[in-house]
Amino acid sequence: MTALLEVRGLRKHYRAVRRGLRRLFARQQTGTVRAVDDVSFVLQAGQTLGLVGESGCGKTTTARSILDLVRADAGEVRLDGQDVRPVLAGTDRAAMLAVRRRMQYVFQDPYLSLNPRWTINEALREPLRVHAPQHQRDWGDRIATLLERVGLEPRNGVRYPHEFSGGQRQRVGIARALAVEPDVVLLDEPVSSLDISVRSQILNLLAALQDQLSVAYLYISHDLSSVRFISTHVAVMYLGRIVEIGAVDEIFARPRHHYTAALISAIPVPSPGAVDQRVHLRGEVPSAMNRPAGCPFHPRCAAALPICREQVPVLQPMGPNTQAACHNPA
Repeated sequence: MTALLEVRGLRKHYRAVRRGLRRLFARQQTGTVRAVDDVSFVLQAGQTLGLVGESGCGKTTTARSILDLVRADAGEVRLDGQDVRPVLAGTDRAAMLAVRRRMQYVFQDPYLSLNPRWTINEALREPLRVHAPQHQRDWGDRIATLLERVGLEPRNGVRYPHEFSGGQRQRVGIARALAVEPDVVLLDEPVSSLDISVRSQILNLLAALQDQLSVAYLYISHDLSSVRFISTHVAVMYLGRIVEIGAVDEIFARPRHHYTAALISAIPVPSPGAVDQRVHLRGEVPSAMNRPAGCPFHPRCAAALPICREQVPVLQPMGPNTQAACHNPA
């Protein structure tokens, strides 16, 4: 069966430069930041893949590279088996819009992603104007339906973003992404800027919308509790690479990569008397511009072997539904 979305060997590197002292505008390359380095995964229709990792590991760059919001250096992004990267970077506007209708993005900060000069109705009208101008007479009904679907009153469409709470603004962002009926929605930490009490409401909304619309999610987060709730599969990133990927229940029950185990152990336990079983990592995350030789995680790993300092591990099966890149798996 052809996957709905398949990412193969996605790579995005940035040149690190500094200005010359003698010439004001001269720049000298000092290194390369490997933000995303050979990332591959598969997302089936109706599934949710949670992409997790510490800040700076490349999660957001991966998502933006998929939509060509950041131009990737190499790799393929296949939608129903067709590589859409050349389409998104090409000059055929109709073909590009056809792809973008199928893949939409929900940004982390809903306030910054909404135009403060536009009412909510105008914000939801914009994707319809771009993607479905021939159905202009139906826009009013469509916008009202979208607002109701995300739990907002249609009469509030005449208000501006600053008149809403953070959770309500994120509901508008979700409605805007769903306006063109996409097959895949990329959710970039959609609840990280919200209060704890509101996060569960948004997560329940996303789960309900997925059941109704059979849409697939790429859910980016560093909050493993929300990832476990909403995801069917999990991919763990470290320094631009996926180090473990598989079914959510299997990974949370028995993580094979030691970095995954450390992340899971850091999930807060709602019990004051619980024994601290957290796996404490050594040192800090290395620079993406100056990675350690061999496995990038070995300087912080208590189970590192001599081979970990010399050879980069590759993803290999560790169970029925799990792959991990580790020379000495847990």
